[in-house]
Amino acid sequence: MASWVLSECGIKPLPRFYPKPTTSFASNPAPTCKFSPPITPLSSLKSRNGFFARTRNWKLNVATPLSTLESPSEEEQTTRFDPGAPPPFNLADIRAAIPKHCWVKNPWRSMSYVVRDVAIVFGLAAVAAYFNNLLLWPLYWFAQGTMFWALFVLGHDCGHGSFSNDPRLNSVAGHLLHSSILVPYHGWRISHRTHHQNHGHVENDESWHPLPESLYKKLEKTTQTFRFTLPFPMLAYPFYLWGRSPGKSGSHFDPDSDLFLPKEKKDVLTSTACWTAMAALLVSLSFVMGPIQMLKLYAIPYWVSDAIFVMWLDFVTYLHHHGHEDKLPWYRGKEWSYLRGGLTTLDRDYGWINNIHHDIGTHVIHHLFPQIPHYHLVEATEAAKPVLGKYYREPKDSGPLPLHLLGSLIKSMKQDHFVSDTGDVVYYETDPKLNGQRS
Repeated sequence: MASWVLSECGIKPLPRFYPKPTTSFASNPAPTCKFSPPITPLSSLKSRNGFFARTRNWKLNVATPLSTLESPSEEEQTTRFDPGAPPPFNLADIRAAIPKHCWVKNPWRSMSYVVRDVAIVFGLAAVAAYFNNLLLWPLYWFAQGTMFWALFVLGHDCGHGSFSNDPRLNSVAGHLLHSSILVPYHGWRISHRTHHQNHGHVENDESWHPLPESLYKKLEKTTQTFRFTLPFPMLAYPFYLWGRSPGKSGSHFDPDSDLFLPKEKKDVLTSTACWTAMAALLVSLSFVMGPIQMLKLYAIPYWVSDAIFVMWLDFVTYLHHHGHEDKLPWYRGKEWSYLRGGLTTLDRDYGWINNIHHDIGTHVIHHLFPQIPHYHLVEATEAAKPVLGKYYREPKDSGPLPLHLLGSLIKSMKQDHFVSDTGDVVYYETDPKLNGQRS
């Protein structure tokens, strides 16, 4: 054993002048040897300035197996954590840790959030129209865009079925909420379901998934620049609804798109009709109230404050899947699983916006169990943390506004460009030529 230890330390062993020790360092602190080396405390063996620094004649001091040198410290064990490794738990373990009441859907509570948010939307419009002040309008546009995002989140719950156990109520509420902000409810609901079912898969994921290197290099330079240069990616959502992501065809408005199954064609047509009806209503109101007033109340809120809504939407959905300090894996083939894909999502702290927007920061548990209502996600996440262990990445605390996340967003846009065409576990790579970066 001593010869093996010496060879591992890079030291040529001497011929055995003394008996080979048979006991541990602690039980036999003074090896049987004609030399009498000083006894070195066990703790000093771990210090770079301890045993080896003070000892010049290693051949006389190495007498017992230095197994303690090979035991990784707690810090080393932490750095060795591989987020792409299969987790030591399964979905059933996480589910068992979540309290039973967290799975209960309360339609009255869900509707109370709808009433509250719709009242705020109309109240903001009424106040802005009444004062009609040049200084007040920008504040209105920002506040209204933020509330549009709140309406979207509630419609999102309808799409997941976490709003209530009644599919008809979910459909009616979802259409009213999403159509009001010009989102095709069923078209989006189905594509978002595809995203949840395939999250973390390079090819099969639906939104904010990485581009394979070959596809990335086929994009025109203008497309590459717009995709990774702020603020353009934060305004991508309307274009995504009409044309999806690069490398994918179809539209959320087209029932014949490969996004949908044949049996879903009727649903898509219904949502497209509701979207068209909302657009027609807006045109009609512009004749009744005047185009300038509608421009300020809705058109600018849609293109400016709704740009804020779209920016909130893209900002939140992007950062739930990108921008962590460590590189997170994406999968293909047999390496992908629903659990492993879901564990690559991130929780975020959005400050006071978490309260307005129904705990949008708690995304990991939502991704794994989208049927849990938003008002139970925080409690469910806290209960699941002991099971998730290092696979849960604690979000950084935010101030009233999540300004700290801007750095994560900018860094990700500069670094996360594409993944390799080969390999079943891949990580984002950087195009050094984009944005004038040097390799």
